[in-house]
Amino acid sequence: PAQPIDKGRPGPGLLAQAATADCIVLEDFRHSAENAFPEGWRVRKDAGREAYSVRVDAGVRFLRASAKDMGIQAAKQREWDLGQYPVLAWKWRPREFPKGANEQSGKNDSVLSVYAMFPHSRISVKAVKYIWSEKVPAGTHLESSHGLTQVLVLRSGVPANRDAWVEERGNVAQDYRRFFNETQLPKPTGI
Repeated sequence: PAQPIDKGRPGPGLLAQAATADCIVLEDFRHSAENAFPEGWRVRKDAGREAYSVRVDAGVRFLRASAKDMGIQAAKQREWDLGQYPVLAWKWRPREFPKGANEQSGKNDSVLSVYAMFPHSRISVKAVKYIWSEKVPAGTHLESSHGLTQVLVLRSGVPANRDAWVEERGNVAQDYRRFFNETQLPKPTGI
């Protein structure tokens, strides 16, 4: 769902929200047809187009992912200034956790994840990845892609109410500096 970036204040995040002076909306899916792959997004492999679709539930537009035995990311290119908008805010809700997922097996098996992507080379990117895990404790820091993806577990465990959206925020600027040990902040290239 839509990802507003704010200046450290709580916001609804991956769900549609109007931009304010303190917040910009990276995506609200209003230009995407329901039950279709979102406009302006891309996938690493064509199979991902079948895994992602825009859905509407109680008037809320969001991105739904449903995949079995595959980890496929969908991305939207959109730069923003981390100095002005350091916090990425969204809402998410896990419906079904992958069986045996441990986020550490190299299978990219998180139930939910949100990435902030950064330029690295012609053929790869760096990323700060926020995940919801069934088993790995919140606050755990992991790495993947030979250190190019820095992972932070924000939520752990199965929620009591799988229909409830959970608001989340990640301080991308702070996490980028900490995980990549860099003081210079590049502009994110997308989510």
